[in-house]
Amino acid sequence: MIYHYRAIKKNKIKTGTIEANHENEVVEYLRNNDFFPVKITAQGIDYNSNISLLFNHVTFTDIVDLTRQLAIMLNAGLTLIDSFNILKKQITKPSLVKIITEIDKEIRSGSTFSKSLQKYPHLFSNLYISLVKSGEASGKLSDILLKLADNLEKQREFQGKVKGALIYPVIIIIAMFLVMFIMITFVIPKLLDLYKDFGIELPMSTQMLIIISSFSAKFWPLIVLLIVGIVLMLKTYLKTKAGRFFFDSTILKMPVIGNVIRMSALVDSTRTLSILIGAGVSILDALSIIIETSNNLIYQTAFENIYKQVEKGTSLGNSMTNEGVFPPMLVQMTMVGEQTGHLDDTLMRISKYFEMESELAVKAMTTMIEPLVLVVLGLGVGFLVISVITPIYSLTASFK
Repeated sequence: MIYHYRAIKKNKIKTGTIEANHENEVVEYLRNNDFFPVKITAQGIDYNSNISLLFNHVTFTDIVDLTRQLAIMLNAGLTLIDSFNILKKQITKPSLVKIITEIDKEIRSGSTFSKSLQKYPHLFSNLYISLVKSGEASGKLSDILLKLADNLEKQREFQGKVKGALIYPVIIIIAMFLVMFIMITFVIPKLLDLYKDFGIELPMSTQMLIIISSFSAKFWPLIVLLIVGIVLMLKTYLKTKAGRFFFDSTILKMPVIGNVIRMSALVDSTRTLSILIGAGVSILDALSIIIETSNNLIYQTAFENIYKQVEKGTSLGNSMTNEGVFPPMLVQMTMVGEQTGHLDDTLMRISKYFEMESELAVKAMTTMIEPLVLVVLGLGVGFLVISVITPIYSLTASFK
């Protein structure tokens, strides 16, 4: 969505537009650039534009490909302006071309690349912008973009593996619940009504099914509303700090899925720290970026505590020792990296190790989930079949 802003900077009124997902992102952008927001208004709704954006919105894959193309062209000796001119001709997605054109205008008007990226906080993370800024300061923007592209591609690859592992069981589970709901609510009550006229003794499973199906047939709209309400309440609760802490701590304790989350968090944090420190970003600034980009509140809290200790003069390795979420190997290798002066290389090697561990964890999760889903599906279908068919045998026996 496009937002128009009116703000004060150095006792002067400034106006402009910015693209963001929410008004809070606009406020954050303005404050980060020493603006004092006065008024922020969203652009009027354009339904044709919204439909176009629905099918042409910029994805994470687009950002990965854009970063890789920019890195290759800059390494070939082209300037940013020349690179953007080529990209505008090559890229076919209108929404991405629009963003590239806006960034190109900002750079031509004298703004830096990193500053122009800040207008799109929903597309370019603080990590991305900080690395670009350090690349501009050190004159190694092309090298930084190559590392950044590698990092983004690894993130995309890992996310693809996790989604690929979960999509099959999720579809099966949703389909199973839908089929069971339709059967219990609309189909089975008609079958079970036949047994009432014969006066045979029904087994316990059939009696339970009759109670469940009768209730479901009468109150199914209420059941649907209740499920929707519970989902909305859970979403609201999980947005709170207490809800996030409960969810993140619970999921980390789960046998196989918890290991996947733990390994992915360690991969992201160690690789990001390595890239930032290698790019010349200070440890404190690198830790603050890790805190902002961390998806798991447990690790986010741990890095906040580490930041406070490092700020007081404690080494990174010793600060990690006081937290209970980091493996001993990571703590020891971090101490070795600090002592040898090659912390960035050490962290990158550790991240590669955790990356292999995360791939094994994803495979273990896939191996466990598929048979578990089949077992649950078999038990559900078996219960329905036994409950419906068993009275038929009793009925046949009574006729004899």
